[in-house]
Amino acid sequence: SAALSGPSGMLGREYREGALAYFSEVNRQGGIHGKRLKLLSLDDRYEPPLTLRNTRQLIERDKVFALFGYVGTPTVKTVLPLVESSKIPLIAPLTGAQLLRQPHRPMVFNLRASYHLEMDRMVNHLVRSGRHRIAVVYQNDAFGQDGLKGALKALKRHGLKPVATASVERNSTQTGGAARTVQQANANAVLIVAAYPSSASFSRDMHRQGSTAQLMNVSFVGTSALRASLQSHEASGIGVAQVVPFPWNERVPVVREYQRLMRRQQTRPHFGFSSLEGFLAAKMTVEGLRRAGPAPTRQRFVTALETMRNVDLGGYRVQLSPKDHNGSHYVDLTFPGSQRWEP
Repeated sequence: SAALSGPSGMLGREYREGALAYFSEVNRQGGIHGKRLKLLSLDDRYEPPLTLRNTRQLIERDKVFALFGYVGTPTVKTVLPLVESSKIPLIAPLTGAQLLRQPHRPMVFNLRASYHLEMDRMVNHLVRSGRHRIAVVYQNDAFGQDGLKGALKALKRHGLKPVATASVERNSTQTGGAARTVQQANANAVLIVAAYPSSASFSRDMHRQGSTAQLMNVSFVGTSALRASLQSHEASGIGVAQVVPFPWNERVPVVREYQRLMRRQQTRPHFGFSSLEGFLAAKMTVEGLRRAGPAPTRQRFVTALETMRNVDLGGYRVQLSPKDHNGSHYVDLTFPGSQRWEP
């Protein structure tokens, strides 16, 4: 279940495309122990009640083996009780929220680094570049609250507090009030914890006010979606944390494989961070299924994933164990310019 339509639909569609590129290749080669993979995808438009309805359908009617690639913190939060009571694995949700990491969730396997690690990296960068008047703009839900906590912790390590905080509603483009709050505080940097519709709207509002503050987004914003929502001069220089390698760097073996299989899957392939994350999530899932053997049960699958100690997916390492279901701590920063990255 993921946002496949609506204001945040681009994130779910890209993640799904990357996953399908790898799953399709595995099926072309005969599947896993002779069994083929099928990815059932239901649209929840990034709305928790729909996610819950979809998940009940997947578990009770469709009898799926595992849940895969959910998109977003509030949507995943609403299905966690069902995941735990059904004892069904949830693999590689597209969220870095702490609620999937602490306390330990036996049925949840995270691929990506946490938002708190992303915040550390962004705040370190801002402080090193002399920007200490840092504001936080966050989505008014579980995702935004998690990012806000991470931002406060990261700032505290440097003896700082935010000069302003402001919230925006999920999927909303009503961000003028948040922009005025930040501008009035004379912030020279802003940490943004929101999906791309709100982040793009806030960025435009700041641009109109003549702000020169450095804007920094957590990875969930979706770099391709954010850039598509802004004119090139508005997007130029905005920072985005990334939890997977640069999708155009063919020197990384898994990126080369990803590009090759995306070209096979699509006549006009579009590369990006979200689809590469979906591709890596599919690779992690397939490796776990291979290790689970020819007659996998959910419990064997869970146990198999927990044996993935320092597994190299092609320049991107995954480290899982019975006590730690956080696959990667990889975080990088990107700053899109006015040019396009696509070759």
